[in-house]
Amino acid sequence: MKLIRLLGAAMAGAATLVLPRRRPGRLRLDRGRAALRLAARGGVRYAASTPRLFTAAGEQRQQLREDLALQTAEDVAGTLGAMKGVMMKIGQMASYVDDGLSPAVRHTLARLQDSVPPMSPRLAAAVVEEELGAPPERAFARWDPRPIAAASIGQVHRAVTLDGRAVAVKVQYPGIAETIAADLRNVALLRRLLRIAAPAQDVDALLSELRDRVGEELDYRREAASQRLLAACYDGHPTIHIPQVIGELSTRRVLTSELSGGVRFAELASWPQHERDLAAETIYRFVFRSLYEVRAFNGDPHPGNYLFHRGGRVTFLDFGLVKHFTPAELQPLMDMARTICVEHDPEAFRASLEDAGFLRPGAPLATQEVVEHLAVFYDTIREPGPLTITSDYASAVVRRFFDLRCPVAGYISVPRSYVILQRINLGLFAILGELSATADWRAISEEIWPFVRGPAATPMGEAEAAWRARRPARGRDTWPWAPTAG
Repeated sequence: MKLIRLLGAAMAGAATLVLPRRRPGRLRLDRGRAALRLAARGGVRYAASTPRLFTAAGEQRQQLREDLALQTAEDVAGTLGAMKGVMMKIGQMASYVDDGLSPAVRHTLARLQDSVPPMSPRLAAAVVEEELGAPPERAFARWDPRPIAAASIGQVHRAVTLDGRAVAVKVQYPGIAETIAADLRNVALLRRLLRIAAPAQDVDALLSELRDRVGEELDYRREAASQRLLAACYDGHPTIHIPQVIGELSTRRVLTSELSGGVRFAELASWPQHERDLAAETIYRFVFRSLYEVRAFNGDPHPGNYLFHRGGRVTFLDFGLVKHFTPAELQPLMDMARTICVEHDPEAFRASLEDAGFLRPGAPLATQEVVEHLAVFYDTIREPGPLTITSDYASAVVRRFFDLRCPVAGYISVPRSYVILQRINLGLFAILGELSATADWRAISEEIWPFVRGPAATPMGEAEAAWRARRPARGRDTWPWAPTAG
């Protein structure tokens, strides 16, 4: 509950720091006041509950705490959902990686993934007309004014093109660019939030990366290019599906893709364990095959960006925060995995951490201390054999990430090129833990690792190997490189 408990207080403290300075723009001022009011409501709520908590005992006290946490989560979800932008993205992170959330609180915060208050039909129609040159009723054969999803940057509508294709149309909120710019200028606020959400990271590097990635996300042409890249790479894959972009109906603020079906994460969680395991394997394969082979990494892995089908098929949505790596940036990641998992060489693992900039060279630490602190991120793949990723393990990863008391923490930093990777480290483990997913993760990794290229380890792996064998040589070995906006 750490991030949820401190979120409002951090926002209030930052707002207080910002407001007395030279007069800021109206938008920035309004958002600071909204943060302040959120924190004030939380403070009143906790103060009012203190006498009851003090006198209660046992189960009654626990129930009071859970009720209080749920009320706070409702307020946080409602406020950040209405604020959109960067603030909402931080709330999204809390919704799937915070340690110790009760199911009710997690469910409440999960609304930030795709079910926040939408903009009005009139505003959405105005954006479509500005971007496509015609109102939605003329640009499309059919247009549903009610959105099917609403998130931090835009919302999605169902439509049918003039030539009869069912599509999903993502429409950017008017003024969201100015809103995000105001948030990013609110440096004191973001510093406090990021020190809570990611205390082990270099906050300045994280802020710089956040500015770059979120700025790119505002240009749907860049997102369309990333989506086309990954759709081409996974075309015909047995379990991974990425919707095709409809280029003639996509612009800087409107992105039109083929409409995809499937169920949301909450429904997947009620399916039989075998189905959950298959879905988890597909997500795992997509994340790491994209990283190692396409050198592209979707930095927004929350469950609202997946649609699920029986048999392990998963549709992946939203490519606005894709990070592209150069071969030189990818090499240290491979070196770390190889030295700790394949070669079992602690000294080489330490050297690879230092070379990449994760560990201060010459830090006065025993190598075993370093391994014990960081190897938790590799525990699922250090040895072969079936392993269940539990919610307890996912929580342990989060706790280790947040643990500033460990002697190793003072000598660790995350270089700017890799700060976005922590979203997937935490997000992926949180998702697999919530599914209680079981697989031989090491054997699957050996299929994907370029320095091993092991044989197919599962029926899904066999189907994937057959698909790869059918692809042209370019598709198998030299997948397209990073796209440009256009």
